[in-house]
Amino acid sequence: MCWIAICHLDSKSPSMEPLSPRRVLWGCNMGWRLNQWTSSDDRVRGGKSQSYLDSRGTAACFHGTLDITTLGGAGFASQRTAGDHLHWDLSSFAGVEVSIDPSQSDDKVYTLILKDEILPPNASNGREQATTSWEYDFSTSNCRPKIDSPIPSSCQSVFIPWDHFKPTYRGKLASTPQGLDLSNIRRVSIMIRSFFGSQHGDFHLHVLSIVAASTAKPAKMPPTVASNGQQDAQVATEAAVSGNGTRDGC
Repeated sequence: MCWIAICHLDSKSPSMEPLSPRRVLWGCNMGWRLNQWTSSDDRVRGGKSQSYLDSRGTAACFHGTLDITTLGGAGFASQRTAGDHLHWDLSSFAGVEVSIDPSQSDDKVYTLILKDEILPPNASNGREQATTSWEYDFSTSNCRPKIDSPIPSSCQSVFIPWDHFKPTYRGKLASTPQGLDLSNIRRVSIMIRSFFGSQHGDFHLHVLSIVAASTAKPAKMPPTVASNGQQDAQVATEAAVSGNGTRDGC
């Protein structure tokens, strides 16, 4: 389900307290610390997609080009946090809230990815070894402005409970006996996939903030939307996964 949220400054750091209400990870008063992000595109597999993350004040723009011709319909581009020293304990929160500016974003499907395990590079080829990724797909169409607002909101958010992140391994939905270790988040990524040719070309997503939160207050919605609200959180994910459960990307 998509909640509307107004991005606000949070000068406190409540991550060590039980039932913490909010913790700004990026954006708002925390900035984006672009030196902690790096690209991870399909060029590592011979593709030609390319992504960038630029700072726009307190916001960031994830943009680039998604190519599907080189790899026969597959393609992905992403920005991820970099560095073995990075670590977040989000165990006192209920989920994560991604706030965007829809007026400066396209309507493509994007993926937020979390990892709780990073292995050292493979000794034989130097490549990073695969581990389980926890993923959630979203787009601007998942978010709805407040119906009582006189003008469309320029800040809309999707709140993602932890149990809505789906485990994948090497691009396929995976079964894992262990859930996501919220006390040991090691990497966060923003990705765009072609979903086997269903989207391609230039892309841009204006991200205002990424915030760990304990609750999200729903905006008022029409009765037809509210009655189906329990399905909203999974719409993008289920629609974008192919019939055999395989996803392009890594």
